[in-house]
Amino acid sequence: MATDSTPDTGYKLIFSHAVVVEDLLRGFVGEDWVEDLDFSTLEKSGGSYVTDDLREREDDVIWRIRRRDGWLYIYLLLEFQSAVDPWMALRILVYTGLLYQDLIRKGEVGRGEKLPAVFPLVIYNGREPWGAARDVGELIDELPGSLKCYRPMNRYFLLEEASIDEACLSDESNTVGGIIRIEQSGAPADIRRAVARLHQRLQGPQYDSLRRALVVWINRVVLRRLMPGQAIAEVNELQEIDTMLAETVDSWARQWKEDGLREGRLEGRLEGRLEGRLEGESTLLQKQFERRFGPLPDWVHQRLLDATTEQLEAWALDILDAATLEDVFRED
Repeated sequence: MATDSTPDTGYKLIFSHAVVVEDLLRGFVGEDWVEDLDFSTLEKSGGSYVTDDLREREDDVIWRIRRRDGWLYIYLLLEFQSAVDPWMALRILVYTGLLYQDLIRKGEVGRGEKLPAVFPLVIYNGREPWGAARDVGELIDELPGSLKCYRPMNRYFLLEEASIDEACLSDESNTVGGIIRIEQSGAPADIRRAVARLHQRLQGPQYDSLRRALVVWINRVVLRRLMPGQAIAEVNELQEIDTMLAETVDSWARQWKEDGLREGRLEGRLEGRLEGRLEGESTLLQKQFERRFGPLPDWVHQRLLDATTEQLEAWALDILDAATLEDVFRED
């Protein structure tokens, strides 16, 4: 089972709120049956059950909602896939079957009654395009003749964050849109804007629990991704995150400049003050680039070697809001 510091648990806390599930269905599913749902009946269903081999699944979030012809179960696979799982369709089939078994075991579906509809949804936030089968039938060899009718069919809905059109994120009142914007943000300024929108959307005591869940997720997942290796003081409210990020950006800028000057002075004692300062700033900035973006291409190393003090200082500031290496050097 995931711990409190993992992304899965953070997402589970967020998607355990009805307003988020409603925004998810209304804003990002876009199928005709959504209009037939009575969102006033949306209620959490038991998401923890024991399988036949006594393994317990607790990381799933399951909701149910009334539609015209009965209940619909919304099965959210909240592992928030960051890598493509080629067997996802099979997993969905198994999990759906376990849900049906649990409903029968609890007496929610009686003998002679039809099983309720289930809508399985996978949220994927990885960079690699999702190429896995969406229906379990695609994973099974072709069957000849009349054997085809024994081939199982079960499909899941995929929400692939990287392929979401910008227009779908333009609704500032949609909480899921705000969450996706934060997920996709690579710079403090972008996260600050997305957090400010969520704070504006979630005013009032009825959203206290959801705001706390978002703060936990941002503290323990988003900020650790944005600032790896940095000591991060946890905050308690969304508006405090904006203040903290603003102060952090200013602190980074001052510290990086001071570190660059310090390394420059040290090198300057050995090889000359100006040359040492440039080399020290260049070396420090290279380390910052590698921590933020990973291994650097040759052209970046050359730019750092050829740079002036003014350029190095400008890049040290630009890295704070840049989502990619190219963004740092775009206006240079």
